[in-house]
Amino acid sequence: MAGPAGRSSDEEALLQKAMRILPGGVLGGYYAPQELAFVVREAHGSRLRDFSGREYIDYILGSGPLVLGHAHPAVVAAVEAQLRKGTTYFQLSEPTLALAEEICRAVPCAEQVRFCGTGSEATFFALRVARAYRGRDKILKFEGGFHGVHDYSLMSVGPREPKAFPAPTPDSAGIPHAIQAEVLIAPFNDAATAEAMIEEHHRDLAAVIMEPFQRLIVPQPGFLESVRAVTARHGVPLIFDEIVTGFRFAYGGAQQRYGVVPDLAAFGKIVGGGFPLAAVAGRREIMRHFSHELDGSGEFVQQAGTLNGNPIAAAAGLATLAELRKPGTYERLFATGTRLKQGLEAAAHRAGLPVQVAGEAPVFEIYFTDRPIVDYRATLTADPGRHAAFTREMLVPGGREGGPEVLRLARPHRRRRRPHAAGLRGVADRGGGNFSLSGSISRQRRLRPWLIRTTSRISGTAARSPGGGGSA
Repeated sequence: MAGPAGRSSDEEALLQKAMRILPGGVLGGYYAPQELAFVVREAHGSRLRDFSGREYIDYILGSGPLVLGHAHPAVVAAVEAQLRKGTTYFQLSEPTLALAEEICRAVPCAEQVRFCGTGSEATFFALRVARAYRGRDKILKFEGGFHGVHDYSLMSVGPREPKAFPAPTPDSAGIPHAIQAEVLIAPFNDAATAEAMIEEHHRDLAAVIMEPFQRLIVPQPGFLESVRAVTARHGVPLIFDEIVTGFRFAYGGAQQRYGVVPDLAAFGKIVGGGFPLAAVAGRREIMRHFSHELDGSGEFVQQAGTLNGNPIAAAAGLATLAELRKPGTYERLFATGTRLKQGLEAAAHRAGLPVQVAGEAPVFEIYFTDRPIVDYRATLTADPGRHAAFTREMLVPGGREGGPEVLRLARPHRRRRRPHAAGLRGVADRGGGNFSLSGSISRQRRLRPWLIRTTSRISGTAARSPGGGGSA
């Protein structure tokens, strides 16, 4: 017997199995109410198809790594060729060396590269090598900045009641209380406050870590330059978390786009072409602490992983980067995203809704507020009820009633009207504030307002079907 919303018996059985064998029935980074849950059967280009045969426009694209779309022919061919040569070696391989060389060629700060498996690992090891280099323990990060799920990162990512700076708020259970004493929190886009905090604490700081484009927030003119200047003045390593922006905002990442070069940078998502691969890149003077030649000296940073630099992931990453180097690629990416942003803004204006479409063309989000989104606390002024109505209307075919979808804005592609216009009409029809999220989703939405955001894909299908969604 089919489940909710035309769900097939096969898909219903899979979802019931997920509830039995997975905590919460999910993989950890995404969940939806049961009436909207589904299981992906396959994906091609900008489309997902579930086990009930329903098709979705996918605006999150694997949480960001699939900038070329699902199953891009060039990536598939590169992976198939490498598969015939072996899947992993735990040794040097030609694809891995070629990818490291390309990262060094493309990224302004990259003199050497160390591979790992995930973005969380990349920021974790960037902080560890900075502490080894500086001989200090404390780090400074920015409120609302997300650097993965390790203990140092999950501080003041999404506090419901933010504390006075520089006090941190843990975002997860299970983090040792002692970690709070080693993390300082600064406001993003407030150059004067951030500079004063670094000046005050520089003797204790191992590093300053930041997303140069923080979640969906564009840096104000001069902000990144100010942070770079004060850290350089005191010899404090500056780490850019470019997991999201690397190879997306420009071939050389956000540091190329914004013209500010850090000491270290963390990369993931695009650089692995849809496979598990991430990297720390930076100045040779700091990266040398990863070298086994320092083993036994007290300066050696232990870092290893079974699949570090996996040749299949490296081959997929190289194929993706080759496509990105083709003339006109970034111009097309930014033009597509700009068109999507303008469509959302125009639809909101027609519906009479206060809206901020925050971010850059390749990654952005819609906030139902009249306050400009310049920092994390500004995101808290957005109306969660209106956002819930918008995400639901984007997901549910034919305007059927259903729960909100909190992590993506793909919807079954069965209506001809433009998704963003349909979603915003649904918000206006419901009066926004009268529609509320169910409890657990509502809490998640307030905790992480950055999770729903839109990424522009290079190839054309998603560009012809404007809407909202996300790329982490």
